[in-house]
Amino acid sequence: MNKSFYSGLLIGLLFILPDFSYAQERVQLSLEEIVARAKSRSPAALRAETRRENRYWNYRFFRSNYNPQLRLGGTVPGFSQAVNTVIQPDGSIGFREVRQNLMDVELGMQQVIGATGGVISVNSSTNRFDNFLAPEGIPQTQWSGVPVNVRLSQPIFAFNPWKWDKKIEPLLYEESKREFVEEMEEISTRVTQLFFDFLIAQVNFEIATKNLNNTQEILKIEQGRYNIGTTYEDKLLQVELQVLQARQDLAQARLDLEANSLRLKAFVGINETAELTLIPPKEVPEFEIRVEEAIEFAFQNRAEALGFDRRVLQAESQVAEARGQRFNMNFNASYGLNNAALQWQDIFIDPNRQTLVNLGFFVPVLDWGRNKARMGQAQANKRLVEYTVEQDMINFEQEIFTKVRNFAMLKDRLEITKLSDEVADKRYEISLRRYQNGNVTITDLNIAQEEKDRNRRAYIQSLRDFWTAYYEMRQLTLYDFESGQLLYVPDLEER
Repeated sequence: MNKSFYSGLLIGLLFILPDFSYAQERVQLSLEEIVARAKSRSPAALRAETRRENRYWNYRFFRSNYNPQLRLGGTVPGFSQAVNTVIQPDGSIGFREVRQNLMDVELGMQQVIGATGGVISVNSSTNRFDNFLAPEGIPQTQWSGVPVNVRLSQPIFAFNPWKWDKKIEPLLYEESKREFVEEMEEISTRVTQLFFDFLIAQVNFEIATKNLNNTQEILKIEQGRYNIGTTYEDKLLQVELQVLQARQDLAQARLDLEANSLRLKAFVGINETAELTLIPPKEVPEFEIRVEEAIEFAFQNRAEALGFDRRVLQAESQVAEARGQRFNMNFNASYGLNNAALQWQDIFIDPNRQTLVNLGFFVPVLDWGRNKARMGQAQANKRLVEYTVEQDMINFEQEIFTKVRNFAMLKDRLEITKLSDEVADKRYEISLRRYQNGNVTITDLNIAQEEKDRNRRAYIQSLRDFWTAYYEMRQLTLYDFESGQLLYVPDLEER
């Protein structure tokens, strides 16, 4: 009785519990949906977002160089105990035990002068000295300090990195923001290629499945005709070979479908176990791209176009750096108050004036043409950068020109292949019916089938080329010609 009870319970659970073998996730996506998913959740998009954040913090670090810096430093404590060698007045050497503590603390506000490359600071410091072995009658603790001190360090005729960084770094940051948008469009282009690779494999699988079903039906027809003596054995064997070939094509199509499915899922970040089905784009956007307009948007928006000016600036900064190394001259000045006392608070009572001014210089008298070679190298490099930028600008325009012409050609080809696909499919259906009625030979039917398959694949390939070119145009111009909107607007970005 117990055995029967447990057997019934087990059978009941099998009917009640869900069938996990059919719990596989089913995902159906269009091109627009999978592009949006790739730009928001794919590993490539997350890497691009991280690079964007890194560039943002690099720029924030650069900006902080021009802000005042409040710094606190010192040595607390500075205790030492030792037996030191002391030279006596008569020139002999004596040994004396020393047990001391020297502490110092400094608080300062420092500001870079970007226009001149100098540094100005306001400081306040305190020192305490403890002599634990001081003789009787001599204070054990002494204080000294600088209540306030203003310092200026100014290079003269030297290279000013702060001035050049203020010109170059904002351009680099602006480039990085535009590069991020370009990376997003590059992701769109890449996922579009993977989308259509999978879609082509999906279409090939559908074609192979349909061809196998059709050849099996044709085999039944030929077998019936052979049995009544209206066809020959060689035609029957020919159809049998076609069935075997159709099975082989279906197996290969299934393998290609799985491989392309895994590549697309890995790039987009979809669970590998999900059953993915793609919806081919049915509508083609209607718009025209003029070459002059595309070139204008590319120079206006692309990071590479902004980089042309930045590269020339960097070359000019190298010339300025070489010129600034011909000789060194530095002006240093400080003015403040200092004092010494036995009590810390007495430092601030009637302090003394503290002044320092010096001008240091270093001029090479004979360097055997070292400075001349340095300047010549920097100027030659600047000319090389200018020539390279000019050629890159020409190549930049030519690339846009070629892509625009190619896009127009692909759009025309898409319309032709779509019409050819419809005509070839209709022709095959007519040929199949005529074959079933005995009005068309198996050879003519095979030709119609090959044309149908070839035109179907050509249409999907044309779709792939068109949409890939569509996203390439977005990437090359950072402009959406379909909606007439900029993909990157500097005024709306955080600066």
